Amino acid sequence: MKALNFPKSHRLLRPADYGKVFNDVQLKVPHKNFLILATPNNLGHARIGLVFAKKNLKLSVQRNRIKRQVRETFRHQPELPGMDIIILGRQGLAAMDNQAVRLSLNGLWQRLAKKYHQLPTSKPAVSSSAGEGTG
Repeated sequence: MKALNFPKSHRLLRPADYGKVFNDVQLKVPHKNFLILATPNNLGHARIGLVFAKKNLKLSVQRNRIKRQVRETFRHQPELPGMDIIILGRQGLAAMDNQAVRLSLNGLWQRLAKKYHQLPTSKPAVSSSAGEGTG
């Protein structure tokens, strides 16, 4: 059985990492209680960052419970492609039980992977056509 760990290499740690995603959002997966923002990376694996404001989840117990659920479902998504992901919490999360949170997140991970595979892979074509046009 594969170990389901959550190493630092799979987390967004620095403000610059978060800024990169916020400034270059290429994928959005909205939900009533969550918003997922993502942008592809060149690392070969997904990284995740969590943003849960006191405005939406008043108690730290609530914020920590939701963050645990997000991390747990993320660990069970080995097929996620290489991208940097930020999950933002919206109002109404505190009323959800753990089972409902997990079900919502599992559906969101699937939608995110599907949207990622629908992205146009035009970055290499743009750089090669730019090189041909200048030469």
